[in-house]
Amino acid sequence: MRRAARHHSSVSEELEVIAPSKLAIENVSKNFQSASGTVLALDRVSLNVAEGEFVCLVGASGCGKSTLLNIIAGLEKPDGGTVRADGKPVTGPGRERLVMFQEPALFPWLDVFGNVLFGLKLKPTLTNKDRRDVAKYYLELVGLSRFEHANIHELSGGMKQRVSLARALAPNPRVLLMDEPFAALDALTREQLYGDIQEIWSARRKTIVFVTHNVREAACLGDRVLLFSPHPGRIHEEFPVKLPRPRDINTVDLAAYATRITKALRRLGQAEAIGAR
Repeated sequence: MRRAARHHSSVSEELEVIAPSKLAIENVSKNFQSASGTVLALDRVSLNVAEGEFVCLVGASGCGKSTLLNIIAGLEKPDGGTVRADGKPVTGPGRERLVMFQEPALFPWLDVFGNVLFGLKLKPTLTNKDRRDVAKYYLELVGLSRFEHANIHELSGGMKQRVSLARALAPNPRVLLMDEPFAALDALTREQLYGDIQEIWSARRKTIVFVTHNVREAACLGDRVLLFSPHPGRIHEEFPVKLPRPRDINTVDLAAYATRITKALRRLGQAEAIGAR
């Protein structure tokens, strides 16, 4: 028995322990019907996202980035392939995967605090006091404690997106899916939010899949940048970003990463389509 135990131990030491992916996308394809016939939007896309990883998807409009995000969220079903979250098949929306869209989609009849509190209705085990405490915590995290009783129409675009981010984070989802959340904001506000989202990500270590057209934004935020080819959408190339955080979008080192991605976009004929520079 002792000999068998030693043998088992030696085998275990030789085996590499591989943690399961938070998200496992395998050979996902998606078709859409148009006036001219069937359009293949995604073609056998495969991707693994680790626990706590920040992955950015980049490509021109129509390359399937948002479609893939919606499939991961369970808002759309693939025509082929599978999506698993924590090893379980994704068959529909779930509270463990929340989406933050380009538009904040806040409730205008609720104040800032009420909007964040609303998202906590997904957590039926919390008491009313717990919900209020959590809402206050996340408003403080996004820097809006002083505005908790403000009406939504009184807020700037950047402040609305901060409320939207707090509302998405408050139910404590395991995965946050972000579809161009900063695209409609001015450059100064975007740069402020780049620092904020990195700080929040470092503190909470959420798994994030982030769709963007902005190459510098992707290099600033992502652990990996995945470049999609168009018509049909496929992952053409992967760019790991090995820069320390927090990252400043205006640094020379980050510009070098953005230049590499832009060159790959030009090879695909996409640089002009997304305004890469």
